[in-house]
Amino acid sequence: MPIQSKKDLKYYLEQDRIALKHPAGFVLKKDSIWKFEILLRKAEYYCNCMPGILKIIGSLYKRRLYRLGLKCGGFSIPVNCFGPGLSIAHYGPIVVNNTAKVGKNCRIHEGVTIGATGKNGQAAIIGDNCFLATGAKVIGDIHLGNDIAVGANAVVTKSFLEDKITLGGVPAKKISNHSSRDFLADGLFDN
Repeated sequence: MPIQSKKDLKYYLEQDRIALKHPAGFVLKKDSIWKFEILLRKAEYYCNCMPGILKIIGSLYKRRLYRLGLKCGGFSIPVNCFGPGLSIAHYGPIVVNNTAKVGKNCRIHEGVTIGATGKNGQAAIIGDNCFLATGAKVIGDIHLGNDIAVGANAVVTKSFLEDKITLGGVPAKKISNHSSRDFLADGLFDN
């Protein structure tokens, strides 16, 4: 569910802060990843919630988001793809197709791609509490269940609807029954 109100914006930002394990109340001056996530959420709010001419504010936030994404090593993350609790782990290239939908509490590392195939242009739908390790690729119109961890450099090209599993390899297959929860911030699950 995308941000639809000021209350949603505050909730998303708080969940993202918890996911990143940041102290409450301030933004560290040199923390570009947290600044990027704040801009992402504000762009979502203004694009989704402002009527008419005020949507221009959303476009301005998206432009700032694009520039900061380049400074962070190539983040290409469109608005309205991630639920609350997004945690970008490191600087480096991250590419997400604008048709991708990722549930709450996603931790994503550098080198990750969530892309579409040329066939229908649709990217993956990924459930809640996912962990995408360094270099993971999730390609095509596929679905992944909840509490899934995708291992480093895995290439996922088919759906895995089973919850609480780890995927790895090229092409990806189920490699264990371990969920993603060990990789996510504990405070996300208190709510």
